[in-house]
Order: sequence, then C-alpha cells, then structure tokens
Amino acid sequence: MEKFLALVVEEINGEIVFEIKQISEKELSEGEVLIKSDYSSINYKDSLVVLKNGGVIRNYPMIPGIDVSGEVVSSQSDQFQPKDKVIVTSYGLGVAHTGGFSEYVRVPASWVVSLPKQLSVKDAMIIGTAGFTAALCVDGLEKHGLSENKEAHILVTGASGGVASLGIAMLNKLGYKNITALTRKKESAAVLEKLGASNVLLLDEFIPEKIRPLGKQEYDFVLDTVGGETLSAVLPLISYGGSAAICGNAGGINLKTTVLPFILRGINLLGIDSVNTDMKKRLTIWNRLATDLNITEQALVAEISLGQAPEIFTSLQKGQHIGRTIIKFD
Repeated sequence: MEKFLALVVEEINGEIVFEIKQISEKELSEGEVLIKSDYSSINYKDSLVVLKNGGVIRNYPMIPGIDVSGEVVSSQSDQFQPKDKVIVTSYGLGVAHTGGFSEYVRVPASWVVSLPKQLSVKDAMIIGTAGFTAALCVDGLEKHGLSENKEAHILVTGASGGVASLGIAMLNKLGYKNITALTRKKESAAVLEKLGASNVLLLDEFIPEKIRPLGKQEYDFVLDTVGGETLSAVLPLISYGGSAAICGNAGGINLKTTVLPFILRGINLLGIDSVNTDMKKRLTIWNRLATDLNITEQALVAEISLGQAPEIFTSLQKGQHIGRTIIKFD
C-alpha cells in the first residue's frame, strides 16, 4: 500500500505538537481488520488530545479520532469481508490505538460493527460516539420509567454540544414534548428549539448562588452531559422516583450533593459509559440508531476535510462549538 494521510500527535521536548503527515500501514496499531476511512467525526474528547496534560493520550506518537466509518480493505476475521461497510467507535480507538483521523484504520475485529442497512457511512458519523452515547442515555432513562410517560419533564444539560443536541432530537422523535435545554450559549436557542426543545434555559440564570440540598421538583428525567456544578445544581430538582443519566464531565469531575435527593425522593443516578459497552448492547443501540432513534436528518452537522480539524479542536476547547462536525476523506 502506498503512503496515506493521517493527523499525528507527538510529544517533542515536552511539548505536544500535531500535523498531517504521510504515513505507512506499518505505523498503524495491530488488528485483524484494515478499513479505508470514508468519514470520521470530532468529539470533545478528540480536542483534548492536542493539549499537554489533556488526560486522553499517554503514549506518543498517536493518531487521534475515536470514530470512523468506511469499507473493509482486508480482514483476518471470518466476520468481515473486503468491501463490507463498517463502523468503529470508542474502545481504545484514538486513545491507546491509532484512530480515525487517518485515511486507513486497522483495528481488532471485536471492535467492528457492521453498518446497519438503513444508514450510510456518512449517517454513521453524524451519529458517531456522540449519538451512540446519547442513545445509551435515552435507552437507560426509558428503562427507568421514561417510556411510560410521554408528558415527562426532561432536562438536557450542555444542550448545544454533540451528545446533548442529538439527545434532544432523539427524545423529540420519540414523542416527548416537555424537553428543557440548558445551555450557556444564548445564540443557540433557535437551533435547540428546532431540534425539539420546548424550553431553553441559560446556565448563568439556572445555577443559584447557593445550591440547597432539596429544591422544587421540576424535572422527572435528566440527560446530563456536563457534570460538576451543573449536575450538583440539578440533582435537588429531580422529582420523586426520577432519574438522571450522566455521561460527561466537561464541567468538572467533582460532584457536591447530599444523600437527601436519593433517600427522600428515591431518585436514580445512571452512569453511562460508551467506551467499553459490550458488543451485544452495542448492536442493540446501533439498531435503534438506524430505526426509531435515527435523527440524522435533524442533526446540526458541518462537514470538513482532515486539514480543517485543528480549527474545530479550538472551538470545542473554548466551548464555542455547536452540533456535530464530521470529516470526509477523499
């Protein structure tokens, strides 16, 4: 195989540098399946790989990109054949294993999902890890009572981000109408309402000066992508028997709360992990993403080339990014 392009992150003299380079197949991590990339996507986690002490990559050089979709070129596994259309998200991709910001990707067969017939390779990356995570949250909330109450009051935090915006669209498609979007970006209100939010709150107006152990019961279910102070302020507002699915820590990893919402209101805190989801569950969720949770036509999406990726890293780090950005490989 001739050389091909990849975004490579390196540590040189204690500094993190990155550039698009021509590399060879031997520079890819080991695996049974070689994939020609059609699309990748950029997640908040991807933006951290170019920061010193970003907490994502420990070994350099590394090709980031926790998502990829494309066509199998060669396979040492009976599960996949050349020309099969496939998806890979999470596991160690783009973190400990060379990832999706490359024209070719090689991965273990156990990480590979066959592309559902209802989706294109582009659709798969509009969804990506962000949509997969959002679907896990929605699925978890439904299993804890949401599916029984179409009139439930739902709060979605970090609403202009990839996970949350896709989550709002999914909830709306499923018929939930009382969806409150919590965001720090006033300019995103119209977009969030178009996705399905019935109400938009600004973060600065939402968090009180002092967070009380218990507040007014305002929300039956919460999809939280932020963590930190935001989640601390939300928990006292969850109604009796309600649940919060938590999947992010952009607002910090510390949680200040009391036992009162849990023992006096019986609320549930559902931890959502998209990285190591077992394959049986993974296939179930991707089937939903291809059917009742397919919101690819509603999603706010920008399509870029690999060379434009660094601009998106910056906007994600500054909290200025809205929706999804996907990378198209020629």
